[in-house]
Amino acid sequence: MGTDGVRIENTTSDILAACPGLTHADRERLAQIALHMPFVADISRSDLLLYVRRGGHQAEVAAHAQPHSIMPVHLEELTGRRVDAEREPSVFRVLRARSALTARRRRGSRRMITGGAPVVQQIWPIHGEGGHVIAALSVEANYIADVRQKSRSKVFQSAVISLQNMLLLGELVGAEALSAFTADDGILVVDRQRVIRYASGIATEHYRRLGYQDSLVGRSLSSLDTADHDIFGQVMQARSCYEGETEESPYFKGGRPRVWIRKAVPLMAYSWGSPLWKPWRWGQRRRTGVLFAIHDATEERREAQEREVQAALVKEIHHRVKNNLQTVASLMRLKRRRAKNEETRRALLDSENRVLSMAVVHEYLSRADRQDINIREVAQRIIQETKRGVLSDEKQISVVLESQNNLYLPARQATACALVINELIQNAIEHGYVDRQVGRIAVQLEDRGDEVIVAVVDDGVGLPPGFDLTQTQSLGLTIVQTLATSDLKGSFVIESEHGTTATVRFSKQVWEGA
Repeated sequence: MGTDGVRIENTTSDILAACPGLTHADRERLAQIALHMPFVADISRSDLLLYVRRGGHQAEVAAHAQPHSIMPVHLEELTGRRVDAEREPSVFRVLRARSALTARRRRGSRRMITGGAPVVQQIWPIHGEGGHVIAALSVEANYIADVRQKSRSKVFQSAVISLQNMLLLGELVGAEALSAFTADDGILVVDRQRVIRYASGIATEHYRRLGYQDSLVGRSLSSLDTADHDIFGQVMQARSCYEGETEESPYFKGGRPRVWIRKAVPLMAYSWGSPLWKPWRWGQRRRTGVLFAIHDATEERREAQEREVQAALVKEIHHRVKNNLQTVASLMRLKRRRAKNEETRRALLDSENRVLSMAVVHEYLSRADRQDINIREVAQRIIQETKRGVLSDEKQISVVLESQNNLYLPARQATACALVINELIQNAIEHGYVDRQVGRIAVQLEDRGDEVIVAVVDDGVGLPPGFDLTQTQSLGLTIVQTLATSDLKGSFVIESEHGTTATVRFSKQVWEGA
């Protein structure tokens, strides 16, 4: 495919809906082929492109499947790319065939425009209800990969052809639900008598880990103490693809169980005009066996279990830290109630609220499945604690959160944010309503993509004349200034106009050492 062709941004369903001459059944069949193409692309180690005719002298790529098992020929997604007969002559020769008798698979080689690497291309016709060609499937591989594929066992090559035929005829049932094939997956091809006829090197290595050191080829599934025998019968009976996870135990002592994920596909053979002297057999199909793709997920599962254990330990640590902080806050509360000096009581109350703000963050960390904290929820908790412990009954001051959207931050930033919100609310209550009984304090959170803005706005008396943040004696504002610039690597601005607005801005980027 030339990379300078016209690209139309459409999905497969949109492209098929716009194609002239296709019946509803034709569109459904082509959509089903598009769904099943990814698995066949993986096993074929080739890019699969589904072409349909458009008005005039153009064809369009209705679907493109790239292999996960090898570097794809086309690095970019080509769905929606339009070409003409000059650019893709082999595709147009198939699309222009008038009947099933004149349409046949075409093979050719060419060079990609970008890079100049030789590409081998096979074009398969796709027939509609009336037998006419409605689309073409292009199987494309770079020349080196094609040579390697053809040097493999004839049994494997036959299985690949069977999969491609099943794809074209819509008989690859359930393939859309199969997970992606990877370069670490082993392949077995088993005939209808349940005898292994092909085993890839990776598959052989998987079975060696279970203790099967001899060659697998020629061996019956019944001689293996694995789940293959039962899965074979299930797949052959259902005539549908299968994927499942099993735990396979080595038959030698001391061996650790292996976790295997198997994909199994029933294989069909078709008689396309052969043998010539038996035309009554043309078009017949028969089940020939099952192709297994085996992935050893043992290490992945162990790593996942280790991550779960570590996550549980981290949660437990956060839970204990939260409890310890709450205990410290309770001790401060007892000490505050017994203190006789008003200044001492005020200092203990401020410290108690700071400790509780940090405890709120650790509480969320102890029960969350993710290590990011929703600052909106933290702010709401801080507001509730403030209403319970700071606001006196004599004053009618409301503290509200003016943010309906969730805002997630890493634990370090979340802790600093919680302290900032707590200090700014405390500062507004303490200094904004000295001689006032009624007021409103709003906490505002804004997510601007890469930047976060935290603002506390009050309608109090405002800042004193000549106020200078750099010269302030307020411990709370000094704490906010330090948190904003040192911990959050941002800025802190406090302004006075019809009250006071204190704003902290910082980037979401987690700085090294922050």
